[in-house]
Amino acid sequence: MKAVTWCGKYDVRVSNVPDPKILNPRDAIIKVTSTCICGSDLHLYDGYIPGMQAGDIIGHEFMGEVVELGHGVNKDKLKIGDRIVVPFTICCGSCFFCHNNLWSCCENTNPNAVVPEQVYGSTTAGLFGYSHLTGGYAGGQAEYVRVPYADVAPMKVPEGLTDDQVIFLTDIFPTGYMAAENCNIKPGDTVAVWGCGPVAQFAIRSALLLGAEQVVAMDDVPERLEMAAQGGATTINIHDEYVYERLRDLTGGRGPDACIDAVGMEAHGLTVDAFVDKAKAALYLGTDRTHALRQAINCCRAGGTVSVPGVYGGMMDKFPIGAFMQKGLTMKTGQTHVPAYLDRLMGHIQRGDIDPSFVVTHRLPLDQAPHAYEIFQKKADNCIKVVLKP
Repeated sequence: MKAVTWCGKYDVRVSNVPDPKILNPRDAIIKVTSTCICGSDLHLYDGYIPGMQAGDIIGHEFMGEVVELGHGVNKDKLKIGDRIVVPFTICCGSCFFCHNNLWSCCENTNPNAVVPEQVYGSTTAGLFGYSHLTGGYAGGQAEYVRVPYADVAPMKVPEGLTDDQVIFLTDIFPTGYMAAENCNIKPGDTVAVWGCGPVAQFAIRSALLLGAEQVVAMDDVPERLEMAAQGGATTINIHDEYVYERLRDLTGGRGPDACIDAVGMEAHGLTVDAFVDKAKAALYLGTDRTHALRQAINCCRAGGTVSVPGVYGGMMDKFPIGAFMQKGLTMKTGQTHVPAYLDRLMGHIQRGDIDPSFVVTHRLPLDQAPHAYEIFQKKADNCIKVVLKP
């Protein structure tokens, strides 16, 4: 079959690889009908995530049709021919964390658990197509995928919904929604969102669904800012306005009630700390570039919440712990507990509260994945979100 493989920094290829096989009784094989490039995939593309090996199949946003089932799969939950969306986290459904709706912390699905335990102090759930740090599972930018514990997290797609309407339930819609939910939004609140990429677009709309009075979104890419404005946000171009002062103006001098860092480890900016981050990363003296998170902490009102859906993988430099402590802020973060949100968000889609397909700017065949990665990474051709078709 054809699959997108990681072959080094800025080097992804469409390769011929062996078809996946049933390895465990609760596996399923699905024929992929749609798969996407996520902003998190760019951290692999840019060489920021450790544990990658040449030839790894990447991609964690995918859906398709079940074509084969292991003998241990609960046939009341999943059958051959079912059309399903597959969360990017692999969940066993029976451990302490799965029972407590903390699905991305599943302690049974990462066969390389010793590695994240050494790096982070605890294991993570296995993730599709996202390095050997998270299990080394083959990803979904392929014609076929093996799905472990197939009767736990995957969700059947109701009749009448297109792939573009539901594919983002695999990751970025729940991620944006959880980011907004973590803000503990109350009537009258202002939520500020750093970044206007795909996750941020769903965070904006989710914050409004959850009752925010005002959402302010920041970026420097015109088409992303335009999409954010179409979703109901007040926008700030970080090149044209001083973010701190503008947020104060919009909130009566107090600052946002909650701030969402939807940028993560490759943030950039125009202040000294941002240039220092970039230089240290280039010289391999640092890992994560945390300008957006620092700014969110400094801008958030006292007693507010900082929500972090943006991916971080290493160590943070110049963390403003004084501001964080003196202002009494709360920070909430984590990989998304996707299964906890699927029913709720599918309901929003079916009722017409939101049509997630708004975020798609490019639909390309799988063969064009290298080109798709390039334009997505460079923000060229007005590219915000790519759906690949095997």
